[in-house]
Amino acid sequence: MDFEYSDKSKELQQKLTNFIENHIVPVEEEFLAFQSDKNNMWKRFPKTEILKQKAKEAGLWNLFLPKDYGDLSPGLTNLEYAPLAEIMGKKIWISEIFNCSAPDTGNMEVLAKYGNKAQKEEWLKPLLNGEIRSAFLMTEPQVASSDATNIETSIVLDGDEYVINGRKWWSSGAMDPHCKVAIVMGKTNPEAHRHQQQSMILVPIDTPGLKILRPLSVLGFYDSPEGHAEIILNNVRVPKGNLILGEGRGFEIAQGRLGPGRIHHCMRLIGMAQYALGLMSKRTLERETFGKKFYEYSSIRHEIAKSACEIEQARLLTLSAADKMDKAGNKEAKDIIAMIKIVAPNMAQKVIDRAIQILGGKGVGPDTYLAHYFAIARMLRLADGPDEVHMYQLGKSCIKKYGQS
Repeated sequence: MDFEYSDKSKELQQKLTNFIENHIVPVEEEFLAFQSDKNNMWKRFPKTEILKQKAKEAGLWNLFLPKDYGDLSPGLTNLEYAPLAEIMGKKIWISEIFNCSAPDTGNMEVLAKYGNKAQKEEWLKPLLNGEIRSAFLMTEPQVASSDATNIETSIVLDGDEYVINGRKWWSSGAMDPHCKVAIVMGKTNPEAHRHQQQSMILVPIDTPGLKILRPLSVLGFYDSPEGHAEIILNNVRVPKGNLILGEGRGFEIAQGRLGPGRIHHCMRLIGMAQYALGLMSKRTLERETFGKKFYEYSSIRHEIAKSACEIEQARLLTLSAADKMDKAGNKEAKDIIAMIKIVAPNMAQKVIDRAIQILGGKGVGPDTYLAHYFAIARMLRLADGPDEVHMYQLGKSCIKKYGQS
């Protein structure tokens, strides 16, 4: 098992690192000041589009696409992209600058893999160009959406249109002022086999009957401007041609969407944990208590050592999952993808918590990303399937494997 990065990936890692240092770090304080001003809630940082254009010109655009998509993608494998996601994860707000932020990445992959020609022209093309943003509507407040077969939103054919009714929440990306379309998951046939009841359909955000009820915060963080929303769908009508792939294919699409997305999330989490490790290590050189520098305390060194070990373990496991997906596909990689989804968020949460403890008051304040990253890590123990679901499925798979030996 060889995780040596390709020359292409190494070159992009260096280019990405240089771009961040030269173009993003100089405006970072300006960005943070903009974000902290409550008057700017649900507004976009004014320099975002300028930075996006520079990234496009630098060839740092749509890095996430696993297969070549014309001139708009470098055509990286999951293993080649993984370290780039980690680099972006250290400053989580910058992913959009490279057109690599969720939920757009997953939505673009869905359209690239499953969309028809008209859907690609109308929605995929502007998404790949970074001209618009999108939302993903799957989770519902009334049911345990960790089991997608529970979803109750109805998608009913009426002539040449589908009529959609339901209530969604944690609809990622829906608050962004540039959000123009949502992919909605619902049921087209409640009587079919439980994995063939669901479908996915494209719904323009300005469609009559789609109403954003409220933005939702994650442990106090609203993740402006994209955010998460609670949404009501009341007799929303869209053309029949907006259905993706076909009726009853929603679960299949969801499984194809979530595999790469989980790798992206896990590598960004590793980037966040690496950021936390760097901060706490530097802090030990700056602070002292009772006449001793922090780094002189064995307990502090132990916390840093444990963090370094856990980050590297999670990184290697995630790279292994990326490699398995590249070589064998989503289905064959499902067990190791479950492993990274269990391991990476828990690891990041622990490492970030240690950094907060070592930094003290600064760790819980607005002067670092630590508090926000802790909230993200905690949320990602629920998003894309909670820990318990992945452990349940992984445990079942292990028992079946060894029970047959």
